[in-house]
Amino acid sequence: MRTGLSIIFENAKEVGADRVVNAVAAINIYGPPLIVVDFGTATTFCAINEKGEYLGGAIFPGLGIAAEALFIQAAKLPRVELEPPPRIIGKNTVNSIQSGLVYGYTDMVDGLIQRIADEMGCEPKVVATGGLSRII
Repeated sequence: MRTGLSIIFENAKEVGADRVVNAVAAINIYGPPLIVVDFGTATTFCAINEKGEYLGGAIFPGLGIAAEALFIQAAKLPRVELEPPPRIIGKNTVNSIQSGLVYGYTDMVDGLIQRIADEMGCEPKVVATGGLSRII
């Protein structure tokens, strides 16, 4: 499919359709430069320069995967609702897990956005999308 998006990536065929759609939509709605963060199964970052070229990005496990991994891999940790706890310092196990997940991911996202922007050498707009974006 022709999208008009110029992809500056070692192998453009490796860029997922979801990331291409995110980039094209964000360019059309907000204009470049951009960082698009998609909070889905994976949390993905797409960097788009001033010319509207897709530069690449970053991928790490999504919030849901991280929460499920704690429940499955740690013998005594419960499955929790993905929502912000009442405070950062959890006063029980559920709130402690929620704090680590929600605020830990928020800080990882903020840090990665800053690093990507620094490497891009500009102040891009940041667009959040995906089912879990409302939590972060």
